[in-house]
Amino acid sequence: MTTLFILNDAPYGTERSYNALRLARVLAKTGGQTVRVFLLGDAVNCAKAGQKVPEGYYNAGDMVHMAGGEVALCGTCMDARGLSEEQLVEGARRGTLKELAEWTAAADKVLVF
Repeated sequence: MTTLFILNDAPYGTERSYNALRLARVLAKTGGQTVRVFLLGDAVNCAKAGQKVPEGYYNAGDMVHMAGGEVALCGTCMDARGLSEEQLVEGARRGTLKELAEWTAAADKVLVF
């Protein structure tokens, strides 16, 4: 079973991306599950390495790193925000809309946050 998570929201300000990453992490630990995460729009900032957040607050970069499965970011969205591939957390990479379309067609479930 393959589940695709599509995140659109910034890492902070709402808890949508946070909750999606939490769910992806738990689902990835479930037997027989394949998890893919695609970050669009402001959600690409979830995968930025070196985030410094207040003590006791979640770090979206760490959560992306621990999400399990494949993590790809919209390359156009990265460019619009000045985010380079070298700035991404380990395990995250630049992706394309074509790739998102392929992942969507292949997924058993698609969850959009």
